Amino acid sequence: MAEHNLIGKKGEEATVKYLMSCGYEIIATNWQEKKYEIDIIAKHDAQLVFIEVKTRSTSFFGNPEEAVDYKKQQHLIDGADYYIQQNEIDWECRFDVVSVIISNNKVEINHIKDAFYPEA
Repeated sequence: MAEHNLIGKKGEEATVKYLMSCGYEIIATNWQEKKYEIDIIAKHDAQLVFIEVKTRSTSFFGNPEEAVDYKKQQHLIDGADYYIQQNEIDWECRFDVVSVIISNNKVEINHIKDAFYPEA
């Protein structure tokens, strides 16, 4: 596995541990269906939370969350909509982004709740 893939996997594992320590119930990790992929789907405070995790080894080229641009947001929204329809879910939903920097065996997590919203 390529180094960047290993860092990404470690970031997602650290995020799952972090979320569970905050009371989140993890429903799925690395959910994939058709052309959609969502890093983490969780339940928290009666909300269904779709979570995009971005992991880097440094913030030298910018913070990881900056990689969740408009196009990526729209893809996540479409994937969440598909997931909701396929599972006939009628819960309030939100989109979070978790930014992870792993450097020298140190993990820094920045959880951005309600990072973006679907357009009406």
